[in-house]
Amino acid sequence: MHGIYRLGFLLFVHLLHGTQTQVGHGTCSFDELYSNCGYSVALGTNGFSWEQANTWEKPSIDPALPTGSFMMVNSSGRASGQKAHLLLPVLKENDTHCIDFHYYLSSKYGSSPGSLNVYIKVNGGPQGNPVWNVSGIVTEGWAKAELAISTFWPNYYQVIFEAVSLRGHPGYIAIDEVRVLAHPCRKAPHFLRLQNVEVNVNQNASFQCTAGGKWSQHDKLWLQQWNGKDTALMVTRVVNHRRFSATVSVADTSQRSVSKYRCVIRTDGGSGVSNYAELIVKEPPTPIAPPELLAVGATYLWIKPNANSIIGDGPIIQKEVEYRTTTGNWAETHSVDSPNYKLWHLDPDVEYEIRVLLTRPGEGGTGPPGPPLVTRTKCAGNWQQPNCCFPSIVN
Repeated sequence: MHGIYRLGFLLFVHLLHGTQTQVGHGTCSFDELYSNCGYSVALGTNGFSWEQANTWEKPSIDPALPTGSFMMVNSSGRASGQKAHLLLPVLKENDTHCIDFHYYLSSKYGSSPGSLNVYIKVNGGPQGNPVWNVSGIVTEGWAKAELAISTFWPNYYQVIFEAVSLRGHPGYIAIDEVRVLAHPCRKAPHFLRLQNVEVNVNQNASFQCTAGGKWSQHDKLWLQQWNGKDTALMVTRVVNHRRFSATVSVADTSQRSVSKYRCVIRTDGGSGVSNYAELIVKEPPTPIAPPELLAVGATYLWIKPNANSIIGDGPIIQKEVEYRTTTGNWAETHSVDSPNYKLWHLDPDVEYEIRVLLTRPGEGGTGPPGPPLVTRTKCAGNWQQPNCCFPSIVN
C-alpha cells in the first residue's frame, strides 16, 4: 500500500467500516506477503523478477523508489527485453466486476525504465498478446488503470503483470493496490457476451463486439485470436449514449476449422476484454458414393441418391440430382425430397451422367457434386433391333 492510501486508511477506517467498497478474492495491498493474497512470481531471465518492497519498514535513499508497500522490479543493469511475471490467483467471474490497480514507472534520470504489460489468460490457455500496456513514459507518482473482464461463468481467468526491461534505462516498475471490485468499472467499458459465428468454407465471417459505455475516437478496439494474433476493428457505431458496437471481418475461412476470438478495447481509463467466442468454419457436404440405379426405362431412370454417407458437415437441408448426357454440354438440376427419385422425359438409348448435390445451412452451403453414376436408357421399342444397346451401368 502506497503512502496516500495508507494515510487514508489510518484516518478513516472506522468511518468507512460497513460502507467501504466490496472487494473479492484476488485483492492485494501488499502490506502482507504477496503469497498470502494467492499471488505468485515467475522468475525471469537472469534473475530478473518481481520483488516485494516496504519502504515503511526499510526506508530507501533512492528518490526514484516510491513510498509504501508494493511489488516492483529494478531495471538497472538489465539488457533489453528481459521479462518478469507477477501472477494473480485464478479467478472465476460470477457477476459483473472490475479489477483496478495502481502502477508506477520511475527513473532517477527521467527516462522510462521499460514496459508494463497486462495479459488475461482464459481457461488455462495461451498468454497471447497484452490487453493493456504502458511504455516509454515516467509516471508522475502513482497512476490508476481498470480492467473490465467479461469472461462470464463458468470460464476462469488469470491476470498477469509483465515487466520488460530496457537497456541503459535504470529505474523501477511497480504495482500496488490491486482490487477485485463487485461492480462495473467506471472508465473501462464492459463487453456484452460475444456470440459464436458459423460460416461455410470461403464465406465472409464477422464478429460484432458490443460494449456498455461511451465511445471515444481515441479508444482503440480490436479482435484478439486465441493464439494472440490481433485484428483491428474498422467499423464502430454508437447504438445509444450508453452502448456502442464494432464489427470486424475475419480473413481466413479457407478451410474447415474452429478458432477462438475475443474483443479488446483500450481507453484512457484502462481496458475491457470480452469472452472468447468460436469461429466455426464448416465444409459443405459431398456424397461419398454415387447414386444407386434402381430401374431403367426408355425415357426414365429410377435412382437412390445415396446421401447418407458424406464428406464434410451436416445437417443436410437440401438434396439435388444433377444429370446430363455424357456427350452434351447441358445439365439440369432437380430438387429431391424423397428416398428415391425418378428422372423423367429422357431420350431412349442415351448415356447419362448423374450426380448428387447436398446443401447445409448458410451461404455457400452447397458442396461439390458427388461421384457420378453413368448409365444408359433402354431403346424405344425392341431393344434387340440393330444399333440398340443393352442398358448398362458404367462407373
